Amino acid sequence: IPMLGTTAALSSIMGVHMTASIGGADMPVVITVLNSYSGWALCAEGFMLNNDLLTIVGALVGFSGGILSYIMCKAMNRSLANVLFGGYGTLSTAPKDAKGTKEKVVRTHTEVTADGAVDMITGSKNVIITPGYGLAVAKAQYAIADMVQTLKDKGLNVRFGIHPVAGRMPGQLNVLLAEAGVPYDIVLEMDEINDDFPETDLALVIGANDTVNSAAQDDPTSVIAGMPVLEVWKAKQVIVMKRTLGTGYADVDNPVFYNENTSMLLGDAKTMCDALLNKVREHYGS
Repeated sequence: IPMLGTTAALSSIMGVHMTASIGGADMPVVITVLNSYSGWALCAEGFMLNNDLLTIVGALVGFSGGILSYIMCKAMNRSLANVLFGGYGTLSTAPKDAKGTKEKVVRTHTEVTADGAVDMITGSKNVIITPGYGLAVAKAQYAIADMVQTLKDKGLNVRFGIHPVAGRMPGQLNVLLAEAGVPYDIVLEMDEINDDFPETDLALVIGANDTVNSAAQDDPTSVIAGMPVLEVWKAKQVIVMKRTLGTGYADVDNPVFYNENTSMLLGDAKTMCDALLNKVREHYGS
């Protein structure tokens, strides 16, 4: 019993230490790391009980969690040690006033209605859609898939740009889009599509924030500086579909929301995607 209590106490301390200092942007990595740990714990249990099945399954879970952690760290240009021992959100680089509180920077954004967004979409030839976790939460992939099919039937070049850590873990958005019937050949990774944004008529951002934040490139003092992002702001026009203008998991304001070529379509992603689908169909009379 004393050994069991000691082990439980040390495990608790380790768990609190790992998660307490890690900011929201790194939480997907923490989830995969903890998943990996659970696999190795199961593997060790298999050795102790001389159970081959537990050992094999534990090793598979441990290795898969480790591989996912590596992929996500590489996508964020971070090391695993840097994530575990000091992550995003532990310190804020936002300007502070004399009292030590964050200064609020007032900026103007441009909003657009669903009708206006449809006019921008149907008036474009090349469209890149960059989904984020908001799309997954709203389960709006089916409406987007139907809208994309309608647009492609009318001759528009529509593709998806997926950030490696979009969603909760690598591949989540790819799975959701495949589930909705989106063709694999129009779903491209960040490295494959980033160079195409300058020649793109419209970038449609759905429920993404940190993965399309220009501060990662333009602000060396930002806590996400150096993180590879989808360069949506280089498109001729940008529509950002979000519930609010709030920050993402890294708690960093996104300058893209306030660019002259950006229009904000604020509201629930599912409601707005359904509205876009219906209005696109009305536009083409289908």
